[in-house]
Amino acid sequence: MSQSEQQPAPIIIIKKKGGHAGHHGGAWKVAYADFVTAMMALFIVLWLLNSSKDVKEAVSGYFNDPKGYSKTAGSGQAGSGETMAVSRGDMQKLGEKLAQAMSNMPELVKMKDNVKITVTGEGLRVELLESEKGLFFDSGSAKPSSNGEEMLAMLAQELSKLPNEVVIEGHTDSRPFAAEGYSNWELSADRANSARRLMRQKGVRENQVTQVRGFADQQLRRADAPEDASNRRVSVIVRYPRNAAPEPAAVPAPEKKAAPAHH
Repeated sequence: MSQSEQQPAPIIIIKKKGGHAGHHGGAWKVAYADFVTAMMALFIVLWLLNSSKDVKEAVSGYFNDPKGYSKTAGSGQAGSGETMAVSRGDMQKLGEKLAQAMSNMPELVKMKDNVKITVTGEGLRVELLESEKGLFFDSGSAKPSSNGEEMLAMLAQELSKLPNEVVIEGHTDSRPFAAEGYSNWELSADRANSARRLMRQKGVRENQVTQVRGFADQQLRRADAPEDASNRRVSVIVRYPRNAAPEPAAVPAPEKKAAPAHH
């Protein structure tokens, strides 16, 4: 046997560089981040399950409409703290707040019997009902009286704090308007627009009032007494947020017939 055949085969040793690199890879970090995210989501769900109905509706409203649900400041101006739109469940509370604001102003307390606040299928409706002599508007005039200005200014200051849209309506009784070429249609629309203009001056944002409606005598409050003074009214409606489901319209309680006036 030759000398070359007797020599053992050379041993080849392969060294693996960076033997501890596996302990410092990034895969575990991704898995840990996913775990933390899942735990945070779990804690949020548990918190929501134990939160009040108002908080649940607020969170739901935000995720349904994140761009439009909360976008105005508490004072109606940007930069002083965000506020949520008043939801369907909170409309009753808003009505109570407006009634309280009115009771805190002595000059408005005397008008409380002529202000009706109800929650309807469209939103919170604030109705300013006229008296026989005219309370919020002088008879046959589209210009608010001093009482009307005070009431509309108070409403403007309160509603300007909300992002909710506002609708203003004008209504008349069934007595025909005496002036030629000017009817209850023009009067109802002009009163609603006068209310909008004054509320705009007192704080309501320009784009907050989305509709001004004039109905003349087509939607009488008291159909059994079409000439009753309470049919002459201006209604300010705070609408539900756009993402809120409509609520069934409230059925107003029947009002007692007024005793015939003595002249």
